[in-house]
Amino acid sequence: MNKETVEVKEHAGGWITERKGTKVPGFLKLSYVGFSLFGIVYLFLYRMGEVAHGARGAFVRELNQSMDVPPGPFIALLAACVILFVAGLLMFTFSSAATEE
Repeated sequence: MNKETVEVKEHAGGWITERKGTKVPGFLKLSYVGFSLFGIVYLFLYRMGEVAHGARGAFVRELNQSMDVPPGPFIALLAACVILFVAGLLMFTFSSAATEE
């Protein structure tokens, strides 16, 4: 293929380049799913901090004693925002109708 006939699309002021018409690889789409699930799980597992960590767990437990527990509705609102973002991201990622600019 001749380099002169391939159209290159530049992003971020030329720091990122790609050939026009290149599709997103499947492993990258699956990484979106994995990182999204990680974010949702992390929100619920560590909403009070990482108290079991060897180096900073004691500090986190002490800090939790001096602070209020995050209210359930606030955690639910954060979860809803994260889930809506994830749903939009995955819908955009896996839709075949994504168009070029």
